[in-house]
Amino acid sequence: MLAPFSLQILPGGQLVPAGSEVPQNVATAFAENSAAGLLALTLADAAETGDAVVHFWREYAREYLTQLCQSPPFDPAGGWETVPVPAEIDDWRARAPLGRGLEYLTVDLLAALWRAMDQRAAVEVAGEAHSIEGWLKRRNPLWRMVGRVTFHLAENPRREDFPFAFLATYTHRLSSGGGLRYLPLGQALSEFAGQKNTRALQSLLHPVRQAAESCELARQLLESRRIFHALAWTPREAHGFIQAIPAFEEAGLIVKVPDWWRGRRPSRPRVRVTVDAVGRTSVGIDSMMGFRVDLALGNERLSREEWQEALAAGESLVRLKGQWIEVDRDRLAAVLERWEKAERAAAHGFSFLEGMRLLAGWPTTAGGAVEGEAEWTNYQAGGRLRELLETLRDPSRAVQAVGGLELRADLRPYQRQGVNWLWLLHQLGMGGCLADDMGLGKTLQVIALLLAIRQSGPAKPALIVVPASLLGNWRAELERFAPTLRVSYAHPSQENGEPVTPADAVLTTYGMLGRRPEISGAEWGLVVIDEAQAIKNAGARQTRAVKALRSERRLALTGTPVENSAGDLWSLFDFLNPGLLGSASDFQTMIRTARERSEGEGFAALRRAVSPFILRRLKTDPTVAPDLPDKTEVRAACPLTKSQASLYRKSVRQLAQDLRDPDRSGIARSGLVLSYLMRFKQICNHPALWSGTGAFRAEESGKFGRLRTIADQVAARGEKMLVFTQFREMTGPLADDLREAFGRAGLVLHGGTPVGKRQRLVERFQAPTGAPFFVISLKAGGTGLNLTAASHVVHFDRWWNPAVEDQATDRAFRLGQKRNVMVHKFVCPGTIEEKIDRLIGEKRALADQLLSGGAEKALTEMSDAELMDFVALDPAAAQS
Repeated sequence: MLAPFSLQILPGGQLVPAGSEVPQNVATAFAENSAAGLLALTLADAAETGDAVVHFWREYAREYLTQLCQSPPFDPAGGWETVPVPAEIDDWRARAPLGRGLEYLTVDLLAALWRAMDQRAAVEVAGEAHSIEGWLKRRNPLWRMVGRVTFHLAENPRREDFPFAFLATYTHRLSSGGGLRYLPLGQALSEFAGQKNTRALQSLLHPVRQAAESCELARQLLESRRIFHALAWTPREAHGFIQAIPAFEEAGLIVKVPDWWRGRRPSRPRVRVTVDAVGRTSVGIDSMMGFRVDLALGNERLSREEWQEALAAGESLVRLKGQWIEVDRDRLAAVLERWEKAERAAAHGFSFLEGMRLLAGWPTTAGGAVEGEAEWTNYQAGGRLRELLETLRDPSRAVQAVGGLELRADLRPYQRQGVNWLWLLHQLGMGGCLADDMGLGKTLQVIALLLAIRQSGPAKPALIVVPASLLGNWRAELERFAPTLRVSYAHPSQENGEPVTPADAVLTTYGMLGRRPEISGAEWGLVVIDEAQAIKNAGARQTRAVKALRSERRLALTGTPVENSAGDLWSLFDFLNPGLLGSASDFQTMIRTARERSEGEGFAALRRAVSPFILRRLKTDPTVAPDLPDKTEVRAACPLTKSQASLYRKSVRQLAQDLRDPDRSGIARSGLVLSYLMRFKQICNHPALWSGTGAFRAEESGKFGRLRTIADQVAARGEKMLVFTQFREMTGPLADDLREAFGRAGLVLHGGTPVGKRQRLVERFQAPTGAPFFVISLKAGGTGLNLTAASHVVHFDRWWNPAVEDQATDRAFRLGQKRNVMVHKFVCPGTIEEKIDRLIGEKRALADQLLSGGAEKALTEMSDAELMDFVALDPAAAQS
């Protein structure tokens, strides 16, 4: 089932619609480019559609239109006057809600999209009779701009009693030099009245009258006709103007204030809450935290005398320390009293996680919050805590883990930093999520951590919980990189006859947790969960079993960004650091409030709360990319389902029976063997492929499950993938299943695809916002196609001829490829697929010779005993 209308950021920075219910005009605009799509979101018929991500981008586009309205009108003679990127661009980045591709949202990308909207607007306005007003009229009513009236508020330093000045102006015409000429609004009254141009005057005053309908200040200015004159204002009158700015802009008026007011408001003194560890103790999960409270203006502390000076002024705008500041005495006093009371109540300290919530601006239990408190409060970390958080957010600062590890691998620089980060968390007793991109070596970094833990001294064993399909991969890497670790396997397919403990590490699967009391009842030093998205559903039995495990420390691994869903994120951190994000109901209430009220600060607080405990590196990161090979090949184990194993076992017995037929010899025997080899391949893919029923249910194939896991991660990254299969009948079912993972349709190419259509398919796939996946039959697309838009290649079934597979891989890994390519080769363990894969992997040169004519030819020449041994099913290894 597709999700509601949302937007995803692709690795190249493009925005694409995802999910269902996308307005047609929005879909058409985004198909053209991101700028066109963003501007389309502001149209009236798209004004209230989509989720929180869509709302964020709609507000960003509206901010551009707001700034455009405050810019001079378009001058055809002088050209388009560029709307500058807002100074608060970094604040927009922090306020972004959770969504796919959020890791690509940078300040540079926001600025680039802003400039792209500006270029798009210039083109569209130029095509509409050179009129910004006419162009804006087509957009949401918020942007109706009948007149170009500007309200100016300026400082008047020569008048101590009236330190501010107000003036309303209008854009009169172009000057003889081609520039814009602004005149006082009062002059318009004289000119239009003299010309008896009532229509022009009514049009000019239209936004002023709109503002007067909802704003008392605008009504008074208009009714008293003071709006047509320059006015000297007191601080109280200037503050009333500041309070009315939203109503002015809603009506379409342009507002100009002193340019040194950040965010078009004067600075505010804030209650500063500084959090740090109590006493001289080190900072860790068990540390007692405390805080101190004072008043600050920016980074400068305000003394009690300065605060009293501000109070004594009796105004909401006060000049202090050489600048105008905004003061809400009642609100600020209430916030200060609340935190001073909380400081006294917390004299004996509070938990580390409560301190983290406090720093993030996340709702806490420290007293009753004051309405609007966030606007008047600033949270910061003290010296030791600040240093720790900076290290957690920047692993290059972490101290090296125990030296001299017995690791039989050379860690890349970013991997060494990852191990150091994991070691720091381990020493602090904190839970963390290693969310590195697929293929960056999360397993290897955890193995190095296990070696560091053992080398540091006696410790309770670690429990590693993985999907059944990855159990073999973990065993192979442990044996390869850390043969000195004592490892036990709590799963029937890998049982080595040893007790679960004592050991340095115990490997098991999610499915075993509820069946093995020696696991659920033990005390573990560390619990590691791989593919951590397995616990995203907080109410699932599997999730409850994982969270019930007793451990001193917890670690989660995932290649899928943990920023996709708020609920998923809560469940993950309820495992890693229970209590950090509060209870499930409180968390959902906070997120719902943030979405309903469009409170970007709510999402920023969430990100600040969890960011120290998440380490995510992308293959595209400048510090990572130079260390990566251009092509990484991985073997993806796909255990058979029960129905697959049953069919495979029956086919092996049937082959043994048919081989005993004395009439089966020579060519007839070769034909028999070839037919069974094809049957085994088909069963490993999906039972329906051999039976011909057409019922390709994903749950009946281990390969479909593994493909979906990989596709979910690729889709979350906004990357593209190629899927090769030698069976034309598989292409359609694979494309249908992948469409659900990616949220939109992909492409299919097989022998029946007309030659003239193939190049058009390639062009559609290669386009930045084109199809996200391409399913190709190996013979039809193994050569001749240039598909460098893909960064992942999946061999769903094995051709058994290395050269043929390499040719298919080279559709993506070829000249023009600017990304690292990840190649996933699917293998069903315990079957003939695994034995052929092992032969290719261990003896590549021999395999090239043996299989150059195809594995089928080589296998037909085996004796009956050799053949049966080769195709026999290993029941323990074959099923999850």
